[in-house]
Amino acid sequence: MRIGITCYPTHGGSGVVATELGKHLARAGHEVAFISYAALLRLSEIPERVSFHEVEGYSYPLLQNYPHGVALASKIVSVARMRHLQILHVHYAIPFAASALMAKYAAPELDLKVVTTLHGTDITLVGSDPTFRPITRWAIEQSDAVTAVSQWLHDEAVKEFAIRRPIDVVYNFIDPERHARPCPGCIPPVSCSGEVTLMHISNFRPVKRTEDVVRVFARVREHLEARLLMVGDGPAAGAAQQLAVDLGVADRVCFVGIVEQIEPILQQADLLLLPSETESFGLVALEAMASGVPVVATHVGGLPEVVSHGETGFLAPVGDVDAMAAYALQILGDRAVHRRFADASRERARLFDYREIVGQYEAIYERVLWQSH
Repeated sequence: MRIGITCYPTHGGSGVVATELGKHLARAGHEVAFISYAALLRLSEIPERVSFHEVEGYSYPLLQNYPHGVALASKIVSVARMRHLQILHVHYAIPFAASALMAKYAAPELDLKVVTTLHGTDITLVGSDPTFRPITRWAIEQSDAVTAVSQWLHDEAVKEFAIRRPIDVVYNFIDPERHARPCPGCIPPVSCSGEVTLMHISNFRPVKRTEDVVRVFARVREHLEARLLMVGDGPAAGAAQQLAVDLGVADRVCFVGIVEQIEPILQQADLLLLPSETESFGLVALEAMASGVPVVATHVGGLPEVVSHGETGFLAPVGDVDAMAAYALQILGDRAVHRRFADASRERARLFDYREIVGQYEAIYERVLWQSH
């Protein structure tokens, strides 16, 4: 099959999943064309059967804002004709599904099929805004197939937009072998003997509640020798840094910044903290579990579908830093307990093996292509 994929190029979960999906599809023999407004974080090298096409910017005095949706639709048509695409797989209903449908109707001779994957904020935040609600609902209804990354997100989409069409639940995925490989070089240096490492990985948006990460860590530090690695960057990073200073733990907190491959750095972690206000799936929790890292997170969104409470980690109410700190100490305070949680984490992560999940996407592609014949 010949598949076009459009996603955000940033280090959020949707872009990571879309990029990894495209690479796995190419290894399986499909032709994949990525179409985005900037280079993708996980596509530093272009594998065989993969191409990347950048949406160019455009400036015109009468246009107060750059019409990215129209430019993307035009680029999709151009790439679809050049690469003879059959399927457009877009990750986010708004704005990408709307642009893909525009391209589909602009080039009817191509008979393009649009598969839309809902990742979260396109339903819970942007799409539900009254300004975008009609277009979001239209994009979902008009797509040839729609998937959601968790059952929770499926239910939210149906409830929020009164969707009557079927939506397939296709979970995010990992490559277990990549997480099992020895660390080729750890950044920053490995922890001192007897010190445990807590980790947080996100795009540091307010919804990630990064200040709660620091608060939980400060409580853990009262009982254990520990350090905290904050991986990623974003608008809430500065507040988290200042809070670390205010709580007197700044010397044990390292802000690592954005990294392309998180598997090596995850191998340094003893526990992942994910106190988000909402998560439609929680890809980073799954990646941590695949590396044998238990997770303490919030009981929100799709996280209960990933983290098994009391087995691979713990789930606490949003904002309950005392409960999260207590859970962290329960896991970290006893090596045997930690080993049990780590082993269970690896075992559960295998349920989300890419070989199973990518096959589900291939079946959806084949279904929409078959429907047109």
